[in-house]
Amino acid sequence: MQPVNVVICNYNYDRFLAQAIDSALSQTYPATRVIVIDDGSTDRSREIIAGYGSLISAVFKTNGGQVSVYNHAIDLLDTEHAIFLDSDDILYPDAVSHVMRVFSEGDYSKVQFHLDVIDSTGKRTGAHVPHSEPPSDCGSLLRRGWLYPSPPASGNAYRVSALKRIFPVPETTVNRYGADFYAIYGAALLGPVGAITRSLGGYRVHHSESAGFSFANAESGAKMSSAQDRRWRTLQEIAHTRLAIDLPSTFHDFSHEKARFCSGVYRATLRTRWRWMMRDSRGYLHSIVANPFWGIKKKIGTLALSSLCLFPYSPLSDFAVRFIANPLARRAGLTR
Repeated sequence: MQPVNVVICNYNYDRFLAQAIDSALSQTYPATRVIVIDDGSTDRSREIIAGYGSLISAVFKTNGGQVSVYNHAIDLLDTEHAIFLDSDDILYPDAVSHVMRVFSEGDYSKVQFHLDVIDSTGKRTGAHVPHSEPPSDCGSLLRRGWLYPSPPASGNAYRVSALKRIFPVPETTVNRYGADFYAIYGAALLGPVGAITRSLGGYRVHHSESAGFSFANAESGAKMSSAQDRRWRTLQEIAHTRLAIDLPSTFHDFSHEKARFCSGVYRATLRTRWRWMMRDSRGYLHSIVANPFWGIKKKIGTLALSSLCLFPYSPLSDFAVRFIANPLARRAGLTR
């Protein structure tokens, strides 16, 4: 039985950390090892980690950001497979068993699975991510600039030998976070992606406004958009210099364009909404119409909802934005 590392990346999440560690230690796959890397926390995280003793491997480092944690972890890993679990998320007990079964069936660089969206208390909201399934050969589409549908960090398991060809990623003041971007998309350049269409863990959303359009824990829509641009340029450089793969200068991704759409039209005047749709929506509309991962019904539905932003009645426009952007609002029956 091949050993698997679950690497838990933590920074100041003492209120969630024990749940993440417990979920990793509760795996039914016997050869699961748990590594917890603390990135210079100043809360009670280190005390909590120390309390697990020899049940886990603990690494304490000075604060350097998520990219530095991934760089450090991947340099340490001595197993061929690993899951990177954010310390505010959880894995269900059979997650590693399901992942390793899929790895045994093909030469995958990455295996991804659904995550249930949970709130700050751990309660399931009824939503899950991702909403679309990727083809196995995501790499060919990625070479054309299409970012494939992927869960957040905690919903991905990797072949470590693939990650070691992508990492280390340059650590700069503007590239401290988003390490999972390089792992998720870099792995797809090195082999097929396997997909498990069931939830094997929980993705905790606790920073977003459930009644608003935000649906992320770390970055606002505008901030995420500019950060993704920088990360794509970095991935381009890594792919060119280490893999001899030339990626296009721009990428296509609905989540990325959705952030621009929300920032441009949410709670905006009718004039501003029309101006954005007429002048600035080309990338957004392309990410819907040409999306290789969506069916025709989803494309038509998203276009129809987006068109509501052209109506004079602003509450209807804001409802459309929230419905498109935030699955939590749909499940809760909120306008968004």
